[in-house]
Amino acid sequence: MGMNALDFVPVNEDVLNAVSNGWYHAPHDILGPHEGEETITIRTMRRLADAVFIETADGRTEAVHEFNGIWRAVLPGTDVPDYRVVALYGGVEHRGDDPYRFLPTLGEVDVYLFGEGRHERLWEVLGSHIRTYPSPLGDVTGTSFAVWAPIAKSVRVVGDFNGWDGSLSAMRTLGSSGIWELFVPGATEGARYKYEIQYTDLSWHQKADPMARRTEEPPSTASIVTDAHFEWDDDDWMTARAERDPHAGPVSIYEMHLGSWRPGLNYRTMAKQLIGHMKYAGFTHVEFMP
Repeated sequence: MGMNALDFVPVNEDVLNAVSNGWYHAPHDILGPHEGEETITIRTMRRLADAVFIETADGRTEAVHEFNGIWRAVLPGTDVPDYRVVALYGGVEHRGDDPYRFLPTLGEVDVYLFGEGRHERLWEVLGSHIRTYPSPLGDVTGTSFAVWAPIAKSVRVVGDFNGWDGSLSAMRTLGSSGIWELFVPGATEGARYKYEIQYTDLSWHQKADPMARRTEEPPSTASIVTDAHFEWDDDDWMTARAERDPHAGPVSIYEMHLGSWRPGLNYRTMAKQLIGHMKYAGFTHVEFMP
């Protein structure tokens, strides 16, 4: 008998059902690589595939269909190798990576500080961030997603990269922090996405990312994966500001809500109009309301 018939790490069928439908709170505990006594069991979601292979530097290992789109392969040894997932659909081969083989993109210190309410750079850990990881089979580029949803039963990310099918991208919860996280290989800049959150009544609701750095223009509401490209060129202004006494000049603050000030404008268009309006009206500062 082959290794796929023996020596694999077993999983309860009820758990496999929850994982395959994308409502299991800890999908990384089931999917991805898991060490046995003498073998590595790899489970991956590839719905409607005719065949699935795990490809390593040593070749390909054929997987067996286990349950509702979940495929299982068993590799010899106890060290998890770098691998890719090859799936056949109607004779067409698709080679991709496995989102469930990656460690959390938030560190223990990040989670601890968040729980203490003392994390002062949340925009660097929550939201979507493009990342590249080196590996023996080639660099892996994708996007990490993280959102705080403390009372959700399950959280999934849906977007252009998975056909808006959240069951393919269930996120894991990071302990009692309320943070849900997932790294999605192949999700690149410009991809639209939302979080799909399961309430305690088991209903699902799509929500925009509260930490998104880019969004669709209204009335569309999806968040957009983006990287930081802006380069500040205000050195002269910053130098002058440091030389001024902030308590010696007049202050007039304009409080505003971006979404209702002039509906239909994007940030760049609004910035040009807002600065002109502020100068004309004599305001020195602007405060953006949530």
